[in-house]
Amino acid sequence: MRLHRLEVAAFGPYVRRETVDFDVLGADGLFLLHGDTGAGKTTLLDAIAFALFGVVPGARGETKRLRCDQADPDDVTEVVLELTVQGHRLRIVRSPEYQRPKRRGEGTTTQQAKASLSWVGPTPDGQRPEGIIRIDEVARTVERLLGMTAAQFFQVVLLPQGEFARFLRADTTEREKLLESLFGTGRFGDVEKWFANLRTERFQEVQTRTGSFRELVARFAQVAKVEAPEENQREWMDAILREAVEQVEAAEPLARKTLAARDKADQDLQERLAAAERVRRVRAAHTKLSELAEQAEERQLWAVEVAEAGRAAVVVEVATQLDKRVARLAEAQRVEAARAQKLKVTGHADAGEASALRTGAGTLREEAGELASLVAEAGQQRLDSVRLKELASQGQRAAEKVTALGEELAAVPERVRGLREQLSAATEAEARLEGVRARSADVAAALQDANEVPPAEQAVVKAQENLRGAVDKHQVARQRWLDVRERRVDGMAAELAAGLAGGAPCPVCGSDDHPVPAQPVEGFVDEKQERAAEQAEQRAVKQRELLVTALHEVETKLTGLRERLGERSRDELLGESEQVRAELAKLSESAAGKAGIEKALAEAELKAGQLTDQRGAAEQAVTAAETEARALSERVAERQQRLEIARGEHVDVEARRTFLLGVVGALESLAEARTNRAAEEGRVDELRAAMEEALLRAEFATLDQAQAAARPADVVAELEKLLSDAKLAEASARAVFAEPELFGVSPDDFVDVDSAGQLAKEARVQADLALVAYRSASERSEELAKLATRMSKAMAALAPVEEAYAELKALAEVVNGRGQNSRKMSLRSYVLAARLEEVALAATTRLRVMSQGRFSFVHSDAAGARGMRGGLGIDVLDDYSGTVRPAKTLSGGESFLASLALALGLADVVAAETGGALLDTLFVDEGFGTLDAETLDIVMNILDELRAGGRVVGLVSHVEELRQRIPTRLRVRKSRTGSTLEVQTA
Repeated sequence: MRLHRLEVAAFGPYVRRETVDFDVLGADGLFLLHGDTGAGKTTLLDAIAFALFGVVPGARGETKRLRCDQADPDDVTEVVLELTVQGHRLRIVRSPEYQRPKRRGEGTTTQQAKASLSWVGPTPDGQRPEGIIRIDEVARTVERLLGMTAAQFFQVVLLPQGEFARFLRADTTEREKLLESLFGTGRFGDVEKWFANLRTERFQEVQTRTGSFRELVARFAQVAKVEAPEENQREWMDAILREAVEQVEAAEPLARKTLAARDKADQDLQERLAAAERVRRVRAAHTKLSELAEQAEERQLWAVEVAEAGRAAVVVEVATQLDKRVARLAEAQRVEAARAQKLKVTGHADAGEASALRTGAGTLREEAGELASLVAEAGQQRLDSVRLKELASQGQRAAEKVTALGEELAAVPERVRGLREQLSAATEAEARLEGVRARSADVAAALQDANEVPPAEQAVVKAQENLRGAVDKHQVARQRWLDVRERRVDGMAAELAAGLAGGAPCPVCGSDDHPVPAQPVEGFVDEKQERAAEQAEQRAVKQRELLVTALHEVETKLTGLRERLGERSRDELLGESEQVRAELAKLSESAAGKAGIEKALAEAELKAGQLTDQRGAAEQAVTAAETEARALSERVAERQQRLEIARGEHVDVEARRTFLLGVVGALESLAEARTNRAAEEGRVDELRAAMEEALLRAEFATLDQAQAAARPADVVAELEKLLSDAKLAEASARAVFAEPELFGVSPDDFVDVDSAGQLAKEARVQADLALVAYRSASERSEELAKLATRMSKAMAALAPVEEAYAELKALAEVVNGRGQNSRKMSLRSYVLAARLEEVALAATTRLRVMSQGRFSFVHSDAAGARGMRGGLGIDVLDDYSGTVRPAKTLSGGESFLASLALALGLADVVAAETGGALLDTLFVDEGFGTLDAETLDIVMNILDELRAGGRVVGLVSHVEELRQRIPTRLRVRKSRTGSTLEVQTA
């Protein structure tokens, strides 16, 4: 794969369309991509990734914000990439999804993502000449041509900031995820999941069957009322069944014997109870007849009393009615007298008879009826008089309102003209305000940059002095370390001799004889002193690297300040700032009042319309009030004449009508009272004659005799009931003696029932207990037999399932890196470990060159600590000490060398594994600032080897020294108006 051309428009920090010609940049095989922090260097790598796969690497891909924030609404966000893959040149154009302002109306709308792939030159076999425009088809075609996914491409072609260093220090789990995405070992993971899922499925089957069997065992134990054993459940079950059958056989004869005894005792008890009942009935009949004979004389007196009370009841009833009528006659006479007095008060004469009174009342009622219509007119007359006063008041108020509204309306036009002039001035100020604000912001930013220039210059001078001192200290420390190392090498023989022991072989020659062991000379240096000198040199290197980075940062900052200022001085900026500030304050003050002026103008125009409408309504109100008052005055005068005639001597018509109705009511009430009094006198005479006749028929001489013989109805009913009950009791007692079964039974006979009852009760209890025991034993035996049959079937079905699961479990654990798998490596990890071993071998070749033969990669397939899975460990062999060190112990520069070597080795293995396209273009993003000059030379030699055979390598770095080493450079410049690109050559 070789890149030819890249175009970005409205993408990231690039506002305008910027173009990168990789054919020009890669002519020498190596180019440098540099610029200020945040200028957009990594964005170019993102653009390449986005053009190929539609995504960007790392955390930047999670935000999904690729469009330039400063782009115009009509500018299209687009990335164009031309490249050659497998001998075919193609052109890819992509646009992301983003929000843009609507062309009509307010708000935003979604611009949909687009992608197209076209062929530059001959079309490959099986492809359409017109190209591809579907996003998913473009992605599939790119992956097929490159032979790798987006994740693999980001690790193989775009070596991003910190990503390959993270891979170096990653734990087993994280490294496993990355290697799986690179080498496509998902099928082995599917095998692991298949075994795990099958194990879970079979485990659930075993659990289900075991649970069912345990439920049967628990139920069997519950029915047997014993504790179930953990083992030998078959023997336990058979023993319980035999015991249950024996209990049934023992309980059956006892139940039959007790039932026969119960039946005999019950029969004897029933016979004695029947005999006792016959004696009781005869004894009760004799007792009842004796009681009735003693009450015979008393019952005769009750019969006489009931007969006299019956004759007296008719007389008493008539006398009661007569008393009530006499009282009602007295009340009627009192009412008649009171109503006659009420009529006298009205001044009207008493006509005597009731008919005459009713005739007079009718005449007066007709006269009052004629006055009813005039009463209603009198009420309306009062309302109309009040209305006339209200109309006069309304007319006066409406006339005053017309005058006031006319005066207020005359002043409105002048105010409207003044407000319109003020609004025009405010609108003009508002239109100019935005441009002045932009000038003010630019001037303020430039002035801030001008104020920062002197401190930045001082910082550069100070950083240069600090760096010179650090360089001197590093050279002194390095020279001292080299001297110490050389002296230790010179005295290595004495150091080895110090460890010799008699009879032990020499580690150099292998001899057990040590005739003349070397002795330490003056200036002897041991391992501890050498390590201390080496650590001092490393500290000096780190300090030098920090100061190099600090100098680069302050120089970059100073360069950026000067580029942004151009030719403008601080004094010029101060004068321009004061001028812009004054103009801005004036325009802001004028524009700030626009909303208030618009509101006041709208209110004034609305007020004019409202005043016009209100004055018209007031004038109409004056006219309406005057018209209504004239018509109403005429009606009131004409009605007043009729009412004066109709009221007569009374205050008004209603008072006269009320008086007439009062007289009518008094006449009618008196006529009714006289009619009621005459009727009551007639009824009293009739009842007196009826009472005399009732006394004669009842054979009582006086009313007092009849009242003395009378009894209340409840007393008579009680006496009659006593007589009837005595008669029925005597007949019932005599009927008992006539029953055949009682012949020969004497009331003095005795039957012993209690002893027979006690014997029957005891026999019944014994029979119930024996029957319950028999039934319980039978039911228990039947239930246990059913459960035993089900348990036998469950046991027979469970055994082969458990054996198959045990075998599957052991195999699944081995495949997933557990159980008998001593290395704790899953199948997927085992495959990845083999790939990682290839990566380590490929990376070691470059790492040994970069580290001058000191470091090598060591692949570890040992199990992890505390049972963790292993197989994916990477350590570093330090040739100086001969020990294997964890990668995390490397210094910053050493880590960069190891990470770069590992990334390059990974790229070679992945390309070979996937069968992907030949990688002719490679990018390395940052990390060179951690290297000293000597190591940087070695790394540059490695990169020179990479570009051999036509490969192009692009370095992304801030390191100043790389600008001097690499003649072809692509510089990214940032500004307030967006970043731009510039190609620089020596």
